[in-house]
Amino acid sequence: MMEITSYQVEMIKDPFEILVGTRYEFFIDFEVDEEDDIYSVNGLYIRAIYKVQETGNGIVSYDIMEKGTERVLDFDLEEEEEQELAAFCEQNWKNAESN
Repeated sequence: MMEITSYQVEMIKDPFEILVGTRYEFFIDFEVDEEDDIYSVNGLYIRAIYKVQETGNGIVSYDIMEKGTERVLDFDLEEEEEQELAAFCEQNWKNAESN
């Protein structure tokens, strides 16, 4: 299980209006137990792209990144963690509107 410690969210500009709906880029710092396979002493964050559109909102993609090295880790979140990530993004995408 991951523990979210902080985040940033920005609306992705689409000057050519190619994308349907609006996309938001999240940078989510999180911690995992030292015994977890993805644990890193440098720390971890998730870079997620979240879409908001009339037909439904959801995660388009995400990467688990190592802080400092910016290395993409070859791990996927467990289904429960993906649901937790989607719920977090759903609750927080509106915070980009005020930036």
